[in-house]
Amino acid sequence: MKILIAEDEQILANVLKDELDEVGFETFIAANGLKALKVMKTKSTRPNLLLLDILMPVMDGFQVLEEMKKDSVDNLSEIPVIVLSNLGQDDEIKKAIQLGAADYFVKSQHPISEVVEKVQGFLEKSGSVASKKIKKK
Repeated sequence: MKILIAEDEQILANVLKDELDEVGFETFIAANGLKALKVMKTKSTRPNLLLLDILMPVMDGFQVLEEMKKDSVDNLSEIPVIVLSNLGQDDEIKKAIQLGAADYFVKSQHPISEVVEKVQGFLEKSGSVASKKIKKK
């Protein structure tokens, strides 16, 4: 299972990558929204799930969600998105959900281990991965 981490905070992106790799996922990092779109459109790196930050350079997370929603060539709207952001206002959360995000986590309120558990649970529940293939910590 492939997971794309669209996150401009390099330390956080690397920690998320290490933790997700450790439990059996193949992860990729994109430091901005434009790079994330390119990764999603490449067959070899097309993810089964996108972890998306909202505040990023070049193209922010809301713009990524908008581009994914209107994409008809690569069917990017079929890739589930979990937002991980420091923005936690109701308006921002509602906007992300309306644009197609499946879930929304405020980074400061959720430790990395909880994010990993949520990703595992989400992919298991959505039928994207058999539970026995994922190593539980």
